[in-house]
Amino acid sequence: MDETYRRDIKDIRNLQENRHSLARKICHGKKGELYHRYERGLENQLGALGLVLNCVTLWTTVYLDAAVRQLKAQGYPVREEDMARLSPFVHSHLGVHGTYTFALPELAHGAIRDLRDPDAAEDDEI
Repeated sequence: MDETYRRDIKDIRNLQENRHSLARKICHGKKGELYHRYERGLENQLGALGLVLNCVTLWTTVYLDAAVRQLKAQGYPVREEDMARLSPFVHSHLGVHGTYTFALPELAHGAIRDLRDPDAAEDDEI
């Protein structure tokens, strides 16, 4: 088998595994597994999971882009080979348990919330 082809297949497999890992984190009930046989409405639950997965991926992509732009603006060396390894499927920053509010903050059109200061104490550390 051609080495380039094998690497491409491995990259695609890793990408899909990362996406599945994020989906398992989002669908945290019963460790991200569906235990029931087919029931009416199950496809709606899976469709909703796909929608939420796409939203989280987009949100992460927007903020990764903002973080990279901020680092470049501050003069940090941002290497292309490092950027090639960034993934919108990271999920260590996601909290899937708890209470959430969906009230939109007052932001200008097309603006995003300020990025947190990595040197500042976390909310749960105070």
